[in-house]
Amino acid sequence: MAEAEGQSFPAVDFERTPADYKHWKVSYDGEIARVLMDVDPDGGLRPGYELKLNSYDLGVDIELADVVRRMRFEHPEVRTVIVSSGNDRAFCAGANINMLGASTHAWKVNFCKFTNETRCEIEDAERHSQQVWIAACNGTTAGGGYELALACREIYLIDDGNSAVSLPEVPLLGVLPGTGGLTRLVDKRKVRRDLADVFSTTAEGVRGKRAVKWGLVDGIYPRSKFDEAMAKRAGEVAQEAAAKAGDTPRKGITLEPLQVSVEDNSRSYGSVRFSWDDETRIAELEIDGPSEADLEVVRGGAEAIYAAGSKLWALRAYRELDDALLHLRVNHLNIGLVLVRAKGDAQRLLDHDAALAKALESGHWFVNEVVAHMARTLRRFDLTSRSFFALGDAGTAFAGNLFELALASDRFYLLDDPDQPVHVGLGALNHGVLPMSHGVSRLDVRFYGDDAAAKALAGKQELLDPESADDAGLVTVLLDDIDWDDDVRVAIEERASLSPDALTGMEANLRFPMPENADSKIFARLTAWQNWIFIRPNATGPEGALTLYGKPERPRFDWKRV
Repeated sequence: MAEAEGQSFPAVDFERTPADYKHWKVSYDGEIARVLMDVDPDGGLRPGYELKLNSYDLGVDIELADVVRRMRFEHPEVRTVIVSSGNDRAFCAGANINMLGASTHAWKVNFCKFTNETRCEIEDAERHSQQVWIAACNGTTAGGGYELALACREIYLIDDGNSAVSLPEVPLLGVLPGTGGLTRLVDKRKVRRDLADVFSTTAEGVRGKRAVKWGLVDGIYPRSKFDEAMAKRAGEVAQEAAAKAGDTPRKGITLEPLQVSVEDNSRSYGSVRFSWDDETRIAELEIDGPSEADLEVVRGGAEAIYAAGSKLWALRAYRELDDALLHLRVNHLNIGLVLVRAKGDAQRLLDHDAALAKALESGHWFVNEVVAHMARTLRRFDLTSRSFFALGDAGTAFAGNLFELALASDRFYLLDDPDQPVHVGLGALNHGVLPMSHGVSRLDVRFYGDDAAAKALAGKQELLDPESADDAGLVTVLLDDIDWDDDVRVAIEERASLSPDALTGMEANLRFPMPENADSKIFARLTAWQNWIFIRPNATGPEGALTLYGKPERPRFDWKRV
């Protein structure tokens, strides 16, 4: 059960199908898809608020995430996605303020993180799938609504003398635009910082020609010409994207529902097992590598991989892992440490990755989508505010793509037992194919500043015995069988005793060395600044701006700058 303000609610389910949608209407016309935001005011994920004017909550965004992902796998023929509103009065009023005001701190932060990841996937769809999103803002576009538009490549605003784009969070709520709005404003759209300052402190926003001049939107059209202009632009973008893709016609696959068995303290999928202990605040996450039959599929090349569809191990297992991570984040707030194990045959994993990498070279759209999905799931792992210890004990197989889990973990403990050696291995996917949020490989992050170690492992695709892996710098602590149980136990107990707030800040700092990009800035600033602002009395105290929004009382601020 997930908690909020002393209440208990059913655990959040992140699985959706188009038949489940309450808030989005999707239609397809060849290379062009239309995504209509038509939020059901009474369809909130939890009781106690009304989703007026296309305002949204986590449930609305879970559906949008499903729309984006299904578009890529089930409708790869799409080149342009027009997102617009089915509401006559607003494109989107942003995150529902009553929902935010009633939510716990953790709920607010996890909500912001998930919405950011969804918007990153919209941008990722353009980079890797040649699916270009266009925001057709046919009404007032405020807060998270404008942040949704910012995730699109192009933004067009109806010019009716009333509709504006705005980020009103600072002046109205005393918080920041939580879905990467400020970062995308200056890093992505390159709006001048002084104009961005005015815009972000002007609650009513900017409309018309000024919005175009400041770079807030790409164009404006009167209501009488808006739909026609959007259709024309969608066609032009589709032609450009198709020319860039330059491949044969694509036919999608069906994303079958995940098969999961749920018990009191566990979720078991086909290849993933997630279990937890609320008393110790420790969870275990296990993932099985591919079987011999799974290996034969990828060895069959791109067409065999495509024929496997959503049953393909690399797609199914990573969808399961993604779902488990989301449940960990939102439904198990008490869990502080996750023990990670990869199971299976290490050499088979390397063979699997070699075959998948070879198929990737063919340029087949489905292979590309599978690998891109693996990368996004691993980035979700990186961005999850829990401690992760990878345990390479007997029977584990941290190799190839599953070695990324060891690299992503905060520590990697490896057993050195000559009677049952545990090999780890680097494969074809470990050298930049599955990048982190700031665009670099986890190996590059690990050896940042150690050029000799990085050079020694560059392009390496082989199994290493425990001592060799330790010498190469791939292991945090190497333990023999005599010390394993006690040393690991002590490390786990020590970690579980530390402040979760300090650990979240520490981990977010340590996991992302090297220069940043826009994506990494978004999540770093969410972790540091929005996280902090959400608990400050100026925002969420009894007299804070978010608490009193919509009430006759005015907020009272503590004027001391910190």
